[in-house]
Amino acid sequence: MIKVGIIGLGAIGQRLIPLFLNHPEIKIVAICDTLKERLQETANQIESVHTFTNHKEMLSDTELDLVYVTVPPKYHHTVVSDVIDKGINVLCEKPLANSIEEALSLYHQAKEKGILHAMNFPLNYNAGSKTFASLIKDGYVGKLRRIELKMHFPSWPRPWQQNEWVATKEQGGYVLEVGVHYIQQIQKIFGDMKVIHKNIQYPEDPKASENGIIANLELNDKTPILINGLSQIAGIEEIKFTAYGTEGTLSLVNWADVEGAKIGDPIQKIETDDSLKDSLINNIVKSP
Repeated sequence: MIKVGIIGLGAIGQRLIPLFLNHPEIKIVAICDTLKERLQETANQIESVHTFTNHKEMLSDTELDLVYVTVPPKYHHTVVSDVIDKGINVLCEKPLANSIEEALSLYHQAKEKGILHAMNFPLNYNAGSKTFASLIKDGYVGKLRRIELKMHFPSWPRPWQQNEWVATKEQGGYVLEVGVHYIQQIQKIFGDMKVIHKNIQYPEDPKASENGIIANLELNDKTPILINGLSQIAGIEEIKFTAYGTEGTLSLVNWADVEGAKIGDPIQKIETDDSLKDSLINNIVKSP
């Protein structure tokens, strides 16, 4: 049985709790949050769980095999470093760190301790994104001509994201919260890329995150990538990740839906292949 501790019980942290609870090889034995009311509400859902308001106490007083870290981004380096220092495997929400220097220090620390160190990128596991990747691999679009990522939000943060950091330039913004998931997919499916030019707009509040971005990037083979982001606009939320090729167009829409067509045909919905669906938790459990 894998004994899991969770540090941070906000909206994102709550999403994995049911997956942990429903896995036969995992037991949540400890949870930690600085907000006592939220800590107690979560404890009521988990049988015989130990509660802490200080993560260092949890790490010292509990026998753990894995710790899931889902605190605000600026605390990732400190908290993850404390977990690794105890020789405990760690799963962290993105971003891993707030600078290359922080990320490298965690990498070297984890390598020295010989522990599993992973980040949660859920697009690697859902049927929609895996169907998109599979179709690209099978040559659905032909030779790739362009990649586009559209991120349009009527408001940012969204209504369910009302916290102290997600709207700030320091830790939040939709490029960091949403865009990185698709940047990771571009790297995984198409390879490395580099930034050619970027134009970022900010509101008058100097602490607020971006409300507009146009960025031009390119793959190693010079294939162009366009990132188009806007918030505080009319309309509905739309996140659309599209590959244009010599033979067709393919999009992953709003995280899970796939649509596309061959050249000359109208765009239409493509059924996802549910057999491709995977699980972050299963991959953690079977990791050596």
